[in-house]
Amino acid sequence: MEARDRSVEAWFNRVRSGQLRLPRFQRFEAWDYENIAALIDSILRDLPIGSTLVLEIGEREPFVTRPLAGAPAPVERCTEHLLDGQQRLTALWRSLHDLYDDVTLFVQLKAPEPDEDGTAPSRITRVKRWLNKDGRRFPVWADDAVQVYSRGLAPVSLLQPSDISARRQQWCDQAVQGDLQASRDLENALRDLQEKMKRFNLPMLVLDVATKPATALDVFVKMNTSAVPLNAFDIIVAQFEARTGKSMHDLMIDLRKKCPALESYVSPEQIVLQTAALRADRTPAQASFFQLDLSDVAAAWDEIFDGVNWAVQVLEEECIFDGQRLPTVTIMPVLAALHKYMPKKLDEHGNARATIRSYVWRSSITSRYENASATRSLQDYRGLRDFLAGTGARNAVPVFNDADYPLPSVEELIQAGWPKRRETLARAVLAASIKAGAIDIADGNQATRQRLANREYHHVFPDSLLRDDGGLSDRESSRALNCLLITMNTNRNISAKEPLKYLSERIDRADLGEPVVRDRLRSHIVPFEELKVGGYFEIASPEERTKKIRADYEAFMRTRADMVRASLKALAEGRNWPNEGA
Repeated sequence: MEARDRSVEAWFNRVRSGQLRLPRFQRFEAWDYENIAALIDSILRDLPIGSTLVLEIGEREPFVTRPLAGAPAPVERCTEHLLDGQQRLTALWRSLHDLYDDVTLFVQLKAPEPDEDGTAPSRITRVKRWLNKDGRRFPVWADDAVQVYSRGLAPVSLLQPSDISARRQQWCDQAVQGDLQASRDLENALRDLQEKMKRFNLPMLVLDVATKPATALDVFVKMNTSAVPLNAFDIIVAQFEARTGKSMHDLMIDLRKKCPALESYVSPEQIVLQTAALRADRTPAQASFFQLDLSDVAAAWDEIFDGVNWAVQVLEEECIFDGQRLPTVTIMPVLAALHKYMPKKLDEHGNARATIRSYVWRSSITSRYENASATRSLQDYRGLRDFLAGTGARNAVPVFNDADYPLPSVEELIQAGWPKRRETLARAVLAASIKAGAIDIADGNQATRQRLANREYHHVFPDSLLRDDGGLSDRESSRALNCLLITMNTNRNISAKEPLKYLSERIDRADLGEPVVRDRLRSHIVPFEELKVGGYFEIASPEERTKKIRADYEAFMRTRADMVRASLKALAEGRNWPNEGA
């Protein structure tokens, strides 16, 4: 390995010609605009920004490559692979060519004064950009030389290390509105900044042409020093391509395209690695990812894809439509890995599907995955795999052990917190209500994946009523059993009304009267009679009012807890509730 110097101008020339390219296994852009602005500011202050890692190329490229993001199509033969430094070079190329759609970077023409502690503020200003409905880019001033200059700014793109003298002169003339001397002074100042950018040295470590691909890959993994370090997936992508000659990035793009709902639950990259680990009889954790035989992963990719797609299908059939309503993500790779063992014959498949349903719900309502979830998911996977393959007993699967993992009691259901928080049982209660149909009590529409975007979490007994007049804490009022998922319009209409009042309004406005409202509440597993309460503010005594509010709330919570527990029990037994009854 050899250390060399190279100016930003020389780097740009190689990017422009295509002599420098990225190995396909490199991840995509990971820097945010704060990192990008800090990079340019560091260059203008002559501060070091690290080094790059380059592999020299002979007659034959060892890796499949692609140009940097935003770079033109290559016109010359590739002579170098950029193994480390992609984020820095891509950030420089795109910002200095103004290639970001949602931001424009500007440089302050006068360097800001240091703060009291001696810290120099950044000289780079980021301006957020957007298009209006007519396609016009805002803010408009950011494209107006006069207004930009009046703010003491100039576009960073005027500092790019190439011959842009004509464009720079034109911008300066426009900015100062024809003042020849001011234009020349401004142009000279920008030229000085451009020269600083051109001459800035971004050093590199060079692996010569004799370096074997495996060695280059190993160095890439060990020496990556970017501001956003490589994660397990980034490393495995590189190893996967070196081992198989296939692009995992391309496979993941195809997965996202064919299974677009997956990303609403979990990171596709994460579930692929977790599924592969389980299929290899390893825990779905990072330590296992690096022990995978990537040739086996490549050979089984279609099965992994089918499994992941099936896992999403199972959750959709259980009316769990996204990660916000998914009680535990632990189940997803287990489902994906089990797909290959599902029987194909009709009745056998139906029986196996009931077991899968039982697994999904028992995992969500018991304490099975509260601790050591990776190890326990492997244990459950092994037991379910053997059962589906006909070599093991169903009661040998740990999650089905009632003694160790009993269903929640009525008291535990009452204590379950607000489902918007990451509490497994609380989310399971909400998931069961969506499984029941969750028909909006005003507009009559059932909850679906598409409609969830317009649904809000609503307190059945108003939060303000319980806290201000019932004397309850936020934890006591914001519980899963006091939650409905209803449309935004319905939620705004109900607001803080007493249950009896908004029920009466719904009955009056429903064409079919009270039976319709009863059915809609039942679709949330909500009792009707216990909500026919109110008149609290007709009670003169504050103590008696508080007592009645608390009594009504407790009665509602206990009745609903009984109903929810019966529903969860049916689901945990594998029944397709509510179609198959509780």
